[in-house]
Amino acid sequence: MPPKIIQLKIKRQDNPKAKPYWQEFVVPYKPLSNVISCLQDIQKNPVTQSKSTVNPVTWDSNCLEEVCGSCTMVINGRVRQACTALIDNIEQPVVLEPMSKFPVVRDLQVDRTRMFRALKKVKAWVDIDGSHDIGEGPIMPDSVRATRYTLSECMTCGCCLEACPQYTKENDFLGAATFSQVRLFNMHPTGAMEKEERLEAVMGKGGIADCGNAQACVEVCPKNIPLTDSIAEIGRDTSLQLLKNLLMK
Repeated sequence: MPPKIIQLKIKRQDNPKAKPYWQEFVVPYKPLSNVISCLQDIQKNPVTQSKSTVNPVTWDSNCLEEVCGSCTMVINGRVRQACTALIDNIEQPVVLEPMSKFPVVRDLQVDRTRMFRALKKVKAWVDIDGSHDIGEGPIMPDSVRATRYTLSECMTCGCCLEACPQYTKENDFLGAATFSQVRLFNMHPTGAMEKEERLEAVMGKGGIADCGNAQACVEVCPKNIPLTDSIAEIGRDTSLQLLKNLLMK
């Protein structure tokens, strides 16, 4: 028999500079509940297990189907999406914490601006020349398209960086998600025009050479993106670029 209640223990923080603290909540059990629905129940009635009325817990979410990546948090010690964390499949009390590798905005919300700055640094896009019709694009082999589709599923959720021992708040390490996006856009026939620029961006401080190859990133990626393959490929490409720079520049 499933329990008639759901117990949650949540790590809270009132603002970016405040000290974190813990609060416990109990919500009624509902079949097929997930962590987000439990947080919504707490939001409707923000009363702790000890019967104290508190401010509602805040968190980020959007698509609720593991596409946007915004509801990433640490659930029972493992980083993942809250929308796909079904209560029936996880132990109670359900312990919720914000990701530790990003600044906390409030409660379970974190600021992932650093990830988007990294994508800008490596030009993680394909430039277009106006919006006029320029005809059909280059044909890509099915194998390349299949690989690129898998890489394109990255949600910039931050799971890989939360699990990475190399990625900290204090350093400049770009991380697996960024390296994989470099691989994605360098594989595009048009995007490859900026290949050298992207490789140069990951050859400096905080770049691919700083990866310790712990392989924790690929273990927690919710989209099963082959991040270690991307790291290996970008490592080879940057080595070749380094040789090219020595011989040609």
